[in-house]
Amino acid sequence: MVRFALQRLVQTIPVLFLMSAIVFGLIFLLPGDPVLGMLGPGIDLDDASVQQMREDLHLDDPIPVQYVHWLGRCLTGDFGRSVSSKQPVSDALRKRLPVSIQLACCAIFVTLLISLPLGVLAAAKRGSIWDVLASGFSVIGLAIPGFWLAILLVLFLAVRHSWLPSSGYVSPLDSPLQWLRYMALPAITLGVGGAGSLTRQIRSSLLEVLSEDYVRTARAKGLRGQTVLVRHALRNALIPAVTVLGLSLGNLLGGSLIVESIFLVPGIGSLLVNAIFTRDFPVVQAGTLVIAVMVVFINLAVDMLYGILDPRIG
Repeated sequence: MVRFALQRLVQTIPVLFLMSAIVFGLIFLLPGDPVLGMLGPGIDLDDASVQQMREDLHLDDPIPVQYVHWLGRCLTGDFGRSVSSKQPVSDALRKRLPVSIQLACCAIFVTLLISLPLGVLAAAKRGSIWDVLASGFSVIGLAIPGFWLAILLVLFLAVRHSWLPSSGYVSPLDSPLQWLRYMALPAITLGVGGAGSLTRQIRSSLLEVLSEDYVRTARAKGLRGQTVLVRHALRNALIPAVTVLGLSLGNLLGGSLIVESIFLVPGIGSLLVNAIFTRDFPVVQAGTLVIAVMVVFINLAVDMLYGILDPRIG
C-alpha cells in the first residue's frame, strides 16, 4: 500500500507542472497587449504607467523566465495583486476557498444521499418499477442543465413557498442552521447532476458483482439477501463508483462557478466569474490554479481509496 501511494504521488508531480504551465499560458491567449487587456476599455494611462505595470508583472522577460518567476511566487503563496481591487490575491482566495469547499462537501452529501440508496435499490429490484424510476432519475439528472435546475429551485422553494432563502451566505460558526438553509439550494443543484451518473454506476457495478461466484456461494450458505448485499457485494461494487465520485467532486469545483454566481455564494467560483468579466487575470490564474491542484489531489485521494477498498491493488 505504501509503495502504491508513493508511485501515485511521484506520478502526480509532472501533472502538476504541466497543469501550472497551461494555467500560466492562459494570459498569452489574450489578443493584444495583456496589460491593456487587464486594464480594459475606457482607462487612459500614460506610457510610463503601462510600462511600469508591465515590469511589475515581468512581461518584458522571456516567457520561460516569466513562468519560473510566477511559479516560484505561487509556491510561496504569493499570487500577486488583483488588478481591480489592488489587494493580494492570496487574501481573496483564503476567504473564498473555504466557502467553496463547504458547498462541495454539501453537494457530495446530497449526491450520496440520493445515489447510494437508489443505485442499491435498482440493482436489488432489477426489472421492477423501482429500477425504472431510478434509471429515469439518472437520465434526468444527467440531462438537466444546472443553471435551469437552479432557477426552478429558486422559483419553487424560495419565491413561491419561501421555504429556503434564494441567495446569500452565512458562516456555520455564526449560525449552523442558517448556514444549512443557505447551502441547501446550491448543494441540491450541484448534487443532482452527480447523483445521476453515480446512481447508474452503482447499479451496474452491483449487478455485475451480484453475478459473481462468491456471492452465489454466500447465498448457498444460507446468508440472508440483505447480508450478502451489504457485507459481500456492496464493498466491491463501490470500487468503480469511487472513480465517478472523485470525478464528480472535481466537476463540482469547476461547475460551482455558475451556481455560486446564481445563488450569490461568496466562493472561489463567483470570484473567478467576476474576475473574468473584469479581466482581472492574476485572480483568474490563481483561482484556476487552485482548483486544478485540488482536482489533481482529489484524484490522488481516489487512488488511495482504491487500495483501502481492494487490498489487491496495493
